[in-house]
Amino acid sequence: MYESVLIPTDGSEAAELAVEEALDVAEKFDADVHTLYVVDTDAAEVSLGTEQVERIRSGRFGEMDELEARAREATEFVADRGHERGIDVAEHFRGGRPHDVIADFAEDRDVDLIAMGSHGRTGIQRMLLGSVTERVLRSTHRSVLVVDEREAES
Repeated sequence: MYESVLIPTDGSEAAELAVEEALDVAEKFDADVHTLYVVDTDAAEVSLGTEQVERIRSGRFGEMDELEARAREATEFVADRGHERGIDVAEHFRGGRPHDVIADFAEDRDVDLIAMGSHGRTGIQRMLLGSVTERVLRSTHRSVLVVDEREAES
């Protein structure tokens, strides 16, 4: 049923909560696992030059050590959890609009399930901040498992 699982991560607690559930699915179905860190280049373009943004879009950080360290820390968390369970996790880095990159990656890799955390924002917070998870749900025809941070706190 699930041959390939994608776990997008931004290193947040909400994203980390989705990891165990995603790995449960991967373990049960012996699925390939990918984790993806996306740098929001729309937000970064203000402080970075066009050349740096293009490098990020292709998954290369160049001399942006802090950004690369943050991305690696986030994906290594997922890879380490997989390793503890005997699951290999392929780590990927991209740049662009997070929801578009996640949906495109899932399509390009023929991913069967995208597992994501959600901060559970509502009302004005959601309107102002948006929700990458919500946008992924609207941008893909792939199955999406959403782990709500508020439910995990209960």
